[in-house]
Amino acid sequence: MKVLVVFALAVAYASGSALRAPYEVNVEPELRNVYVPAVDGLDGRITNGYDARPDQFPYQAGLSLKIGNSAAWCGGSVIGHEWILTAAHCTDGVDSIDVHLGSTIRTSPKVKYTVGRDRVIIHEGWNSKTVLNDISLIRIPYTDFNDAIRAVDLPRLESHYSTYVNDEAVASGWGRTSDSSNSVASHLQYADLRIISNDVCKKTFPLNVRSSNICVSTSAAVSTCNGDSGGPLVLKHNRELVGVTSFGSSAGCEKQQPAAFTRVTSYLDWIKDKSGISR
Repeated sequence: MKVLVVFALAVAYASGSALRAPYEVNVEPELRNVYVPAVDGLDGRITNGYDARPDQFPYQAGLSLKIGNSAAWCGGSVIGHEWILTAAHCTDGVDSIDVHLGSTIRTSPKVKYTVGRDRVIIHEGWNSKTVLNDISLIRIPYTDFNDAIRAVDLPRLESHYSTYVNDEAVASGWGRTSDSSNSVASHLQYADLRIISNDVCKKTFPLNVRSSNICVSTSAAVSTCNGDSGGPLVLKHNRELVGVTSFGSSAGCEKQQPAAFTRVTSYLDWIKDKSGISR
């Protein structure tokens, strides 16, 4: 990609489902502007994906974020009976969060909790200008698991981690389903995606992609988009959570530019330290 920008993947839905505008940081002149997530400006969704079946993604969480008089939507992953993993840019500055669990239809969760900002743990190294360490945890009341609500597996702490290049993965969420849409989806969507190398991804996002990111190609305009932020990227062959939806190109979700995620294997020690969860 030549002249592109980064957008964070969350969608505001208060008052007409208008998108919240991201803000820009200065970057190299040939890249113009890089847009990164702000508390009051986020973007993300699944374009050209598929409708999920009931209970197909029991680890999927929906997050209705309240920030002052506005609201936004993000995704998350159930990783334990009391823990949701999501993106820092989703939870930074929130006043409260409605956590939806067991949903296929976005507005019809099997379980719903409202938690305050005191239940949010944002990575200490989170940098909203560079999108570094875009990861956070939300603690919810203890939740029993069933067919509709169940934790996704994290990679094992002791494993030797692959880069996952060329592995197939699945992303899911209620984000926008096309660039022309101005609201999040009502039915949970998913997309099959192929992981690419960080070197390839850096050609599009040279200042934002680091070893703590993992990227996918978005061929055939199949991609995460506004509203999918914080949601899961899970390996198809072993159902392990390897990514948290973070950012993409502001040129649009259907422009076949890479989408970037927070690489979960880079944060396993942090997750264990804050939540006690590991494999």
